[in-house]
Amino acid sequence: MSDLIVAIGLVLVIEGLAYAAFPQAIRRMLKMVEETPDRTMRAGGLSIACLGLVIVWLVRG
Repeated sequence: MSDLIVAIGLVLVIEGLAYAAFPQAIRRMLKMVEETPDRTMRAGGLSIACLGLVIVWLVRG
């Protein structure tokens, strides 16, 4: 359980740094996301989730 909390904390740190360092780029990216079709978003999200799962599986073995 503590690993999950640490992982969530790291995601928040990385996202927070991105928003702090590149606010203009984040705004542009959010506009692009708004225009992206749902099907593309679902496929991209599933792909990223699978990649994350593979990384965790390889590291935790």
